[in-house]
Amino acid sequence: MEPATVTEAARMPDDRQAVALREMVRELAARHIAPRAEAIDAEETFPGDIVDAYRQAGLLSLFVPEEYGGAGGSLLDETVVAEELARTDVSAALIFTTQSLCTDLLAYCADDAQRRHYLPRVAAGRLLAIALTEPDAGSDAAAIRTAARRDGDDYVLNGTKHFCTNGDVADVILVFAVTRPGAGARGISLFAVERESAGLRITRHDRKMGIRGTTTVEFVLEDCRVPATARLGPEHGGFRAAMHALERGRVAIAGVGIGVAQGAMEYAVGYARERKQFGRPIASFQGLQFMLADMDIEIEAARQLVYYAARLAVDDPRRFASVSAKAKCFATDVAMRVTTDAVQVVGGMGYMRDCPVERKMRDAKILQIFEGTNQVMRILVARDLVGPLRSE
Repeated sequence: MEPATVTEAARMPDDRQAVALREMVRELAARHIAPRAEAIDAEETFPGDIVDAYRQAGLLSLFVPEEYGGAGGSLLDETVVAEELARTDVSAALIFTTQSLCTDLLAYCADDAQRRHYLPRVAAGRLLAIALTEPDAGSDAAAIRTAARRDGDDYVLNGTKHFCTNGDVADVILVFAVTRPGAGARGISLFAVERESAGLRITRHDRKMGIRGTTTVEFVLEDCRVPATARLGPEHGGFRAAMHALERGRVAIAGVGIGVAQGAMEYAVGYARERKQFGRPIASFQGLQFMLADMDIEIEAARQLVYYAARLAVDDPRRFASVSAKAKCFATDVAMRVTTDAVQVVGGMGYMRDCPVERKMRDAKILQIFEGTNQVMRILVARDLVGPLRSE
């Protein structure tokens, strides 16, 4: 019998763990996500019922250490789960990866007292969100302007945050703010802000091309007072924490890229085997066969690179940053190519809103943009490749 929860799978021997985890998540996706994916996209609604299924399976607490009631999962575990969820629906996968990124960041930064305060809540299924991006700070995360001023035993936060995934449904939002003006990356701190805090006001719900099953909001902080105990990690140490989270988050997003590409390819192959033109299945035409073969080759290459990156997080942290950038860049570019080609294989029907590959193509685009654009990923890879350069 396969495990019913993530925790049960995590306790299995290593050689069985990934297989059991994948099969458990695949069954969950087939039962809870596949019947709802099209409607969630069309209605642009947050799928609370799917989140409930995640809670029951323990997916929301994958990264919570066992001593706080979680599964104590690894980055490779997260990648496998993200891949399987995205094979069915990208929105469903991103709800999970957002929770995992925030949990990992919380566990990385929090002291013992904060872990005891926050992590049991996460293990119970409370949602988290992260707020880093601002109107004038996207790829340049060090340029944020949201300010946190110390006032006795509190900090007072003021500023605006953009593109906060699931910020309106999370119980706690991890907010990056400037605590030492003019210091750039060395002046940023991280705070755990309760969503119901006075002074935190959601000002906009964004309407998106894809991933419509996630909510994306803008919010403002207006003299939002939080206790000093809500600061995670050392004062002015938030930027380093952000980079830690983003490097690991990129691997999970790469896993999402593999999954959406896999799902699109499987649909295209099935369609090509059944669709007949000129008296025979279109899968018999060499031109289409080459397209399908290229999809499969690129997906498998991406999968091996992404799994390698996930293992390096433990085996060789020094090399991890560069390889995680390579994995994110390559896998999400593959996702865009494969979903686009899947639409081409399906033809006119692939362009229709009721065809799954149309949704997958729209969803895949964001993967090349967030957690660091793929242009930024290439800059990181190039810097690691050429090293520091001196001017004349």
